[in-house]
Amino acid sequence: MCRLRSLVQSALRTPATQIIWSFMSVSPAMRRYAAEIYRLQHDHQQVSLSLLGSHVEASAQAISTMVKRLHKGGYLVHEPYRGVRLTPEGEKIAMPSLRRHRLTEVFLVRVMNYDWATAHELADTFEKGVNDEIEDRMFDLAGHPTRCPHGEPIPSKEGIMPEVRDEPLLEVPSGSDCIVSRVRTHDFDKLRYIGELGLVPGTPFHLLSCAPFKGPLRLQMKPQDHVIGYELAASLWVEVVRRGEGNKLPPLKTPARRK
Repeated sequence: MCRLRSLVQSALRTPATQIIWSFMSVSPAMRRYAAEIYRLQHDHQQVSLSLLGSHVEASAQAISTMVKRLHKGGYLVHEPYRGVRLTPEGEKIAMPSLRRHRLTEVFLVRVMNYDWATAHELADTFEKGVNDEIEDRMFDLAGHPTRCPHGEPIPSKEGIMPEVRDEPLLEVPSGSDCIVSRVRTHDFDKLRYIGELGLVPGTPFHLLSCAPFKGPLRLQMKPQDHVIGYELAASLWVEVVRRGEGNKLPPLKTPARRK
């Protein structure tokens, strides 16, 4: 018996066993928090606890408790008064939840005909009742998608996040030919309006002009051109097919000299 106990304790101390045990001890709630932090840190160097709380709709005490659990497990780095950021291990445990959420969004839109503006919030509730078998079935019925309705990449079942090569529309010079890659907002009214304009992922357009000082952008596209504001344009990320040269101001006219 002593010999067996010694062998078990020795096995538990090996790195491989510790990794497996750590992975198995991750709860669904921990994965959901990690997934939300992963989304937020794309736009924020440090994710503040108040920002995290507004997205997971939890109390400050619940947020603090979960952050401590994730920090203790080595899944995030917490800098007091600044915020949190996932470690490489933290990003790994976020992948299953991100995959399930984005796959659920596709299923709701493609199969159940929900509007893409409501898919994100509905998926938050719907995905909690999805197990591995249902997830596989949803993946088949939705046509093996690689992106969610808003263009975000769907991690593979092995936890690999596909690489997306795009950039913010606001950083693209005018005269460029672009394709909408991602619509990075969950705001219902913005998504509805963007959908009405036809600026959904996969849509090509020509960036005709960009007014200075955060002015409007004019997009040349079929069946008609659109002028969108700076704030709305900030939600669009694009793949640049051909890069333009930017706005060109006409030469200054110098008054003619009197003879």
